[in-house]
Formats: sequence, structure tokens, C-alpha cells
Amino acid sequence: MILSIESSCDDSAIAITEIATNKLLFHKKISQEIEHSVYGGVVPELAARLHAEALPKILEQVEEYFPKIKAVAVTSTPGLAVTLVEGVTMAKAVAVALDIPIIGVNHLIGHIYSLFIEKETIFPMTVLLVSGGHTQVMEVKSLTEIETVAKSMDDSFGESFDKVAKMMGLGYPGGPAIQELAQNGDRLKHNFTVPLHQSPLIAFSYSGLKNAVRLAVLEEEKKEKPNFQDIAASFEHIATKHLTMKLKKYFKTVRPRTFAIVGGASANLYLREQIEELLLPYSAELLLSELKYCSDNAAMIGRVGVDMYKQGMFSTLEELDIAPRSVL
Repeated sequence: MILSIESSCDDSAIAITEIATNKLLFHKKISQEIEHSVYGGVVPELAARLHAEALPKILEQVEEYFPKIKAVAVTSTPGLAVTLVEGVTMAKAVAVALDIPIIGVNHLIGHIYSLFIEKETIFPMTVLLVSGGHTQVMEVKSLTEIETVAKSMDDSFGESFDKVAKMMGLGYPGGPAIQELAQNGDRLKHNFTVPLHQSPLIAFSYSGLKNAVRLAVLEEEKKEKPNFQDIAASFEHIATKHLTMKLKKYFKTVRPRTFAIVGGASANLYLREQIEELLLPYSAELLLSELKYCSDNAAMIGRVGVDMYKQGMFSTLEELDIAPRSVL
């Protein structure tokens, strides 16, 4: 079995995955959303302290599996430095105590592998990763052959939802709050400009849209009874349209066959609906993670760990270090 640990941001998680079958035998995640919501976003030092409390409590629950653990996999990059340290430090302690090898996992590859929890891998495929920290399109041929073909020039898709939600006083995380508010709103009420719509670049940008929403929010707040439903709906519509327009441009040169959406923001139902519609003319297969595995979790880290274990992709205790800003 592989014991896996995830602590790249504000979720403390540990999983146990069976190597031979990919079966998820144990998975527990302790979210810090309530603690961070009062600040409108993640406070790194608070997150680190909460990881230090939560991870040992979860580890106690998997002691029965220790005799069968063959390696420990841990998120080592990218993420918040102070939170990555908590997971890596625990992983090293477990590796020494059980005398087993350690595997450093790239968190972004973990999101790709969220598609394969308790399943076999399906490669090659085109992947759209949308999360609080990243928005990028990748051509994935295998575990070790991943090419990033487009990425955000500034804010990520998920980050823009968090910031817009904060403007409206909706708390953290912003994605679910905006999605719920947008359900009863008019998506065409506010004519926000689609970012980079005239640019030939296949890239993403959300800073301009975020500012346009900020101005709309300020105007709405002048009313006796402000209602942000239409702003939320229009924002969600344009933020998603930006993605689909750039993907359509990319598909002119690379026709999709198997396409996947991963990352925390891939749980957005409107995004899933629009991507599904975009893929219809290409008869491409759409792969989606289960909603419970879209956000950060240890199950996806463990699934990567299984494949890395089989390929002998280990690190020494001295080699393994955190890399907060690493990219694919």
C-alpha cells in the first residue's frame, strides 16, 4: 500500500491506496474553510498551524495499515511553503519510522490523477486545469510526458471566483458561493468584456474581468437593496466563455480526442456544461473527476504515488524538499 499526504494549501488529508488494484482503502480530509472564511482567503501561517494539529490526528487512524505500507507519497510542490513543510516533515518521519522509501509528488499531476482514483490511467489526453492557483491547458502523454500549451497571465480561474466573492461579502471559498448566487441571475445582464477576445494568444487572463466586476459591485452597492445575482451570473458566464473561446482557438490546430477538466474549480457545473457543449462537434470524450475529488485531496496524491512507485521514482530524504512555485 501507499500512504499519501496532502497539505499544499488549506486541506489536511491522508489516504491509503492499494498498489496492485488502485483501490482506495482509506481517505480522510479535514478542511480549514471555516477558519479562513472570516479572512476572505487562506492565511498561510494559520493554515500551517492547523495542519500541525490535524495531520497527526488523521495519521493515528491509519496505524493498522503500517505493516503493509511500501512507500509514503507526499505533495512537495507547488503550494504554500509553510503548509508544504508540514506534510513533507511528516512524510519523512513516517519513511524513517517504517523504513520505507519516500515519493515527492507534484500537486498539479495529482489533480490530473484525480481522474484515475480507483481506475486505470487513460493517456494521451488534453487537460484543462482550473484551480485557485492555476489555469492551464496541458497535453498529457504519460506520467512523465506533460507539456503545458497555455496558461494564465495573471489571476487563475478559481482565484477570480474567490476575489469576486470577497467583493460581494460572500466569504471563502468563493467558487460554490458564486455558483449558487448565479443560478437565479441573468447571465446577459452585465455586458462584461471577454478577456483577450481580440488577441491571437492562446492564454488566459482574469485581472481585467475582475476589475470590471468590482466596478459593477460598487454601483450595485449604491442601491437601497443591493442584489448581486445578475453580477454573479454574468461574471460566471464571461469567465467560462473566456476559457471556451481560447480552447476553441486551440482546437483549430490540435483536435481533441480525450479531454479532461481537473482542479478545484472543475467542480463548477456551468463550466462542465459549457465544455461538454464545446466538445460536441469533435466527438471527443470528456473525463471528469468525481466532485468530491476535484478539490485538494490525498487520494489523488496516492494514485500518483502508485504509478511512481511502480516506476521506481523515489527521492532520498536529503533530496526531497519543497518547491512552492514549481510548475509543469
